Amino acid sequence: MTAPTFVLVHGAGSNSFTWAPMQRELALRGHRSLAVDLPGHGFGATFPAAYQAPQDLAALATIPSAMAGIGHADNVAHVLDVLRRVRAHGPVILVGHSRGGLTLTGVGNAAPELVDRLVYISAWCCVDDTPAGYQTSAENASSALNDVADLIAANPMELGALRFNWRTADPKLLATLREACLAEGTDDEFYGYLNTLEPDESLDPGEERADAATWGTIPRTYVRLTADRSMPIALQDRFIAEADALTPDNRFDVRSLDVSHVGVLVRPAETAALLSSLVEA
Repeated sequence: MTAPTFVLVHGAGSNSFTWAPMQRELALRGHRSLAVDLPGHGFGATFPAAYQAPQDLAALATIPSAMAGIGHADNVAHVLDVLRRVRAHGPVILVGHSRGGLTLTGVGNAAPELVDRLVYISAWCCVDDTPAGYQTSAENASSALNDVADLIAANPMELGALRFNWRTADPKLLATLREACLAEGTDDEFYGYLNTLEPDESLDPGEERADAATWGTIPRTYVRLTADRSMPIALQDRFIAEADALTPDNRFDVRSLDVSHVGVLVRPAETAALLSSLVEA
């Protein structure tokens, strides 16, 4: 079989389930896809009873997390294992959204022979700095996520993981989160999306940067989301510019969609058409 398989890597607090609408659209266009659950996600995630309603916030702050000890290297190793199996059936287009971009870069650094194209959808692509450095950069200063720290439901250093209370009832916090993620969405779409998220995420995003000798040899596409208020367009453009400077003979194929950070997942038809065009090209 020579048709490519889209391998989809989710972002923070998410899982393979969030790709279901995208996979439907890709299938309707005749494409194979596989959505990955990174370690500690999907049915391997921690969902404490204290997270349910009525919530017990005191208990939620102390219940151990399955995510403790899981880090960037584990994510990369897991996706490499998936790709070795998928690659036996034909080419691979590896797609990452948001924090999933960190895993894409790690995979590209480690095994460029397993990937035929990398696609970053408003995703982290570290070149000149670490994730922590970009997080505090001027390009990220306007991110609406900077105002949702009250979502954190436990001491990360004590828990060994980040724990978020996506089921908060705080109206101000929810309004800010909606603005950050899905400003153009309906109430049902926004709350439906929140209910696909998982409380826990790894504390370790890694410090891996793109390697020109390996990652830099893979054809790559960056999908800019111009309505993204989680990852400002200035930060997306910085990732693109630094990557292109690293490998000027293999620059990003840059596409732009006027969609929010989560809009690409909730209303995926336009993004699926873009991904389909990469195969046709």
